[in-house]
Amino acid sequence: MAEIHVHREHRLGLAKARKTAWRWAELVEEKFGMECTVIEGETADVVEFTRAGVHGQLVVTADAFELTARLGFLVGAFRDRIEREIESQLDDVLAGAARKSASAGAKGKAQKKAR
Repeated sequence: MAEIHVHREHRLGLAKARKTAWRWAELVEEKFGMECTVIEGETADVVEFTRAGVHGQLVVTADAFELTARLGFLVGAFRDRIEREIESQLDDVLAGAARKSASAGAKGKAQKKAR
């Protein structure tokens, strides 16, 4: 069995990271036919994902995303390609969340200055 491990640090905090993980889960369900289950916790969430030949989890904390996946024999032949795609999807949703967070922070500062 081939394994994939992806670690990404972030500065979103748990609430925004949680929303970002849900976005990622929706994306992989739609794009790759994954079945995702979100398990919320106090300090971390876990997104379990599965489909034929693939199963794994995305652990979401206030400052990091930790993804591990196991690929079955047939799917394992495409490990590098699958890993690149997972990294790309995760990086895209994290970048989008960071942009939204920065934009919201800038708007809040501008509103305080206007007062």
